[in-house]
Amino acid sequence: MRADQAAFGPKTRMLVCILPSMPRGLFAEPLKLVGVGGTSHDAKAPKGKKAAPAPLAGKAKAATKTPKNPLIEKRARNFSIGQDIQPVRNLSRFVKWPEYVRLQRQKAILKQRLKVPPAINQFTKTLDKNTATQLFKLLNKYRPESRQEKKARLTASAEAVAAGNKLDQGKKPVVVKYGINHIAGLVEAKKAQLVVIADDVDPIEIVLWLPALCRKMGVPYCIVKSKSRLGTVVHKKTATALALVDVKPEDKHDLASLVSAVKANYNDKFDEIRRSWGGGIMGQKSRNATLKREKALAREIKV
Repeated sequence: MRADQAAFGPKTRMLVCILPSMPRGLFAEPLKLVGVGGTSHDAKAPKGKKAAPAPLAGKAKAATKTPKNPLIEKRARNFSIGQDIQPVRNLSRFVKWPEYVRLQRQKAILKQRLKVPPAINQFTKTLDKNTATQLFKLLNKYRPESRQEKKARLTASAEAVAAGNKLDQGKKPVVVKYGINHIAGLVEAKKAQLVVIADDVDPIEIVLWLPALCRKMGVPYCIVKSKSRLGTVVHKKTATALALVDVKPEDKHDLASLVSAVKANYNDKFDEIRRSWGGGIMGQKSRNATLKREKALAREIKV
């Protein structure tokens, strides 16, 4: 065995024997020679040590932490049964509302769902905001006397009679008329110059016939929102309808402009009002189901 072969192990010696024709200087340096078992004969690196990582391009700035107050202790809340008080939530969905509230809400929904005949549907078409503002400005000028004012007037007249003075009644005051029977008589006698009807009268049959009567007798009429708003004009909680019989000379121009606007919106649109039905507005779920059926039907027709 040559000296250069004796420098290697038995497995490496086999490789050297297989390649005898190669020059001797090839194995002069025993670097990275691999035996038959695939193991290297270099010096092994010590175990348990890792190579140092490559240095970063720039050092990251440390995040500045806000100092905590040592007097304030962080206490996590526990919302299980019998522990911390639950947070405030909106529970209106779970409230059992009074019967009158439930009835008026169901009534509003039914008015949207069911088909409403024209005689009832006309009460949904109320006067616009600007015209209604001008109307109530005029009505408030002719408010009737309240109970306190009437009591003071009667007391003063009684004192005058007791003192032996002659009582002067004066002219009859020009005021707004109210009361459904009183207004019906004024319309039939064609004395009313303008009739104002509330849109939310319950039961609706109280004023259901009044628009037809006004159209027949040629009296201008209009429908406004809220019977309580009409009631404030005559010192009542609510009023179904009001009527203007006469006004002062300085307000005749305002009354004439109101009458022309009201006639254009109500009296002259009798044929349109008579034919227009209301309701038939379904909910979102029902509309989605109808749309789905229509799309399926359209696909079947195409096929």
